Amino acid sequence: MKLVVGVSGASGAPYAKRLLDFLSSEGAAHGVEADLVFTATGKQVWMQEIGAEPRYPFPIWKNHDFTAPFASGSAPYDAMCVVPCSAGQLSRIAYGLSVDLVGRAADVMLKEKRRLVLCLRETPLSLVHARAITAAIEAGAVVMPASPSFYSQPRDTGELVDTVVSRLLDRLGLPNALMRRWEGLTPRRNVEPEDA
Repeated sequence: MKLVVGVSGASGAPYAKRLLDFLSSEGAAHGVEADLVFTATGKQVWMQEIGAEPRYPFPIWKNHDFTAPFASGSAPYDAMCVVPCSAGQLSRIAYGLSVDLVGRAADVMLKEKRRLVLCLRETPLSLVHARAITAAIEAGAVVMPASPSFYSQPRDTGELVDTVVSRLLDRLGLPNALMRRWEGLTPRRNVEPEDA
């Protein structure tokens, strides 16, 4: 799989870091080649929340370098995720405003009917956001809010982050064991009967 990872300017850099850590350690075993691009504010937020320059064995493209191979539909890329994805970036993607490389790469994914996952990090949502989310989904994107789950009983922030990144990897079709999967209530005898 050839994958583009975009990091935009919303709080949530730990989600991007965990994804990139997974791809750099286990991606090769799954046949993944990744390219990375930060928006200007995505890099600023990364520095604030992570506190160190991103160092990964992937090509890192400047956000206005439209010579990147994934800026063209003829390049054989399979999927893209934007994590975190700001509401502004999602809106620009939803309406085809390819003003930067993240937007152009996402536009390519949509027009070529390839997998695009937008890990939205925004709350609360306005009607403008909701309409953009609808437009993105109608265009073929998967909009996945960065909403951690608790049934796996995460012990710390890192394990909470894993609950989101695990589901993001699922959407990309990449096997992972970042979190305990839901298997129903066990044992069944502890389940209270419903009221008659």
